[in-house]
Amino acid sequence: MTDIPAESAASIPNRKPFNWRFVTPLMVGSALNPINSSMLATALVGIGTDLQVGPGTTTLLISVLYLSSAVAQPTMGKISTILGPRRTFLSGLVILFVAGVIGAFAPAFGFLLVSRALIGIGTSACYPTAMALIRQRADEAKTGVPTSVLGNLTIAAQITATFGFPLGGILVGAFSWRAIFAVNIPVAIITVLLTLWGVPKDPPRAESERGHVLRALDLPGIVLFAAAIVSLLIFLSSLAAPVWWLAGLFVALLAALILWERRASRPLIDVRMLAANGPLQRTYIRSGLVSLANYAALNGLSQWLEQGRGLNAWTVGLILIPLAGFAAVLSRIVSRRGWIRWPLIVGGLAQAVAGLAMLAITHETSILVLVGMTFLLSCYALGTVGNQATLYLQAPRDEVAVASGLFRTFNYMGAIFSSSLIAISYGAKATDAGLHNLGLGMVGIGVVIALFVVFDRSIPTRAN
Repeated sequence: MTDIPAESAASIPNRKPFNWRFVTPLMVGSALNPINSSMLATALVGIGTDLQVGPGTTTLLISVLYLSSAVAQPTMGKISTILGPRRTFLSGLVILFVAGVIGAFAPAFGFLLVSRALIGIGTSACYPTAMALIRQRADEAKTGVPTSVLGNLTIAAQITATFGFPLGGILVGAFSWRAIFAVNIPVAIITVLLTLWGVPKDPPRAESERGHVLRALDLPGIVLFAAAIVSLLIFLSSLAAPVWWLAGLFVALLAALILWERRASRPLIDVRMLAANGPLQRTYIRSGLVSLANYAALNGLSQWLEQGRGLNAWTVGLILIPLAGFAAVLSRIVSRRGWIRWPLIVGGLAQAVAGLAMLAITHETSILVLVGMTFLLSCYALGTVGNQATLYLQAPRDEVAVASGLFRTFNYMGAIFSSSLIAISYGAKATDAGLHNLGLGMVGIGVVIALFVVFDRSIPTRAN
């Protein structure tokens, strides 16, 4: 593939290093994973009907993307440190293109599983490499990263998930469920062209590094990490009826991973750095908790609106649009001002207040009240922006890609854990009583997030 000439930061000393040509493909690429993760929700019924599979089988399409993404995010970050972030970013888009073709023309359900797994892997290359490219650009231009750029990346990489619900409904309604997969084909092509045009080439790799890619990849570390994460996520997804041996397997695999990574010359995860970096550890835990609260509220409320309130999927999507829009506005305001500490505290308290509001909601509650409550739920964006900013400040420069990938892994842990919280709260059906149980859980999670920040003095008031 021939490169379209791209600018380097050094060649544009009198121009903005973070111009739209450079930033746009990174934002679009980072949005592909969260949008694909939620866009499928409105297509599950159609897929089941056309391919003659039940609801329990179609939900595997959700799980396989979560699992593949949780494993692939830090792995792709590691690959980018060896092959270069731009090359890895483009490779992920090629994988996404192939996944879109497979899914759009899938003759059987198994092909959709392959497509979703490839979507998870391909889109997982985009966020950690975008973080690495932004850091690299800042170093070349000898300037800091504007907080607005990090805020836009947060919106693209996490908050856009909410837009997937109405977007999926529009695509399925206008075309069919195959459009959910086919839309990735033109998007991948356009993003590749934008990347070739606006993102500078990676520096050439040293001769000594060629031929040693497999050794530098730390394949045993990747395998151990994948096995540990998969066992943990499956355990977290089934807490309504815990499979305890999976918890024991995770502990054993985690111990093996730590022992191996301590000895590896180029580990997938620098466990020594992570063990010594308490603030970064706490950022990972906070991001997991914010993700848990967000997905529990989003998916739990969506399920109750359909089963408990009796609304159709299209109406539910419309109700959730203000949530996504206000979350994007909040992210923009906070990131432009560089605020970190107080948004994290307020975001946690807002989740707790939203949980209290759930306690007062019944199937007779006005839709206007439900729409109003989404504004409270949208305050999760304060936590995502704050955690994104602290990650950038706390991650070592040469580890930012892997650290960013691991950050997303913790987000997926929270997302999958939320499915168990919903199952425990609702039982067989989403009723008013089940929503109230979920609300109590939301109150507890929100309070824990706020206290976590209050007692962590390492979190700055604002970005420097």
